Amino acid sequence: MISITVTALVFGVIFLAELPDKTALAGLVLGTRYRASYVFAGVAAAFLVHVVLAVAAGSVLTLLPQRLVHAVTGLLFLGGAAMLLFGKGEEEEEIKKPADQTFWKVAGTGFMLILVAEFGDLTQIMTANLAARYDDPISVGLGAVLGLWAVAGLGIVGGKALMKKVPLRLITQIAALLMLGLGVWSLYEAVAG
Repeated sequence: MISITVTALVFGVIFLAELPDKTALAGLVLGTRYRASYVFAGVAAAFLVHVVLAVAAGSVLTLLPQRLVHAVTGLLFLGGAAMLLFGKGEEEEEIKKPADQTFWKVAGTGFMLILVAEFGDLTQIMTANLAARYDDPISVGLGAVLGLWAVAGLGIVGGKALMKKVPLRLITQIAALLMLGLGVWSLYEAVAG
């Protein structure tokens, strides 16, 4: 059974954490050069692969004692918050244009770009943490993939407009505060539990 609460929480955390990421900018650039639906298909497939890997890794963590899992995930969330607050801004990467604009060339370019750029990325690590924290792989996976797809869609279709209205720094700070709260709560549960 899917938990709407867990799915919504994961969606919000992943969505906010992914907005300031370089892959949102990459989606924006690809979306301005190619057919949006082709780009989204490739990007969405790559994000799905990342979420499946992250949820699988997080699910393995649930085999450990709960206090240890809460402590480790709490520290990782605090580390993620610090990375967002104190990390340097992402820079746009050079994206090569495929020779033609067929579905497979454009979707393949989007897929490979995201697959490589997102491997071991903060949102993938956060997804693994959330899967370990909630021991609900389906709800966590659904929330994470929908959050990543939403950011990809925004980046591909309307990223420039969003960035003009909402400062990137504010989005980063909100995501960091959410991770800070989750980290403190997880550490509290590790100590009190």
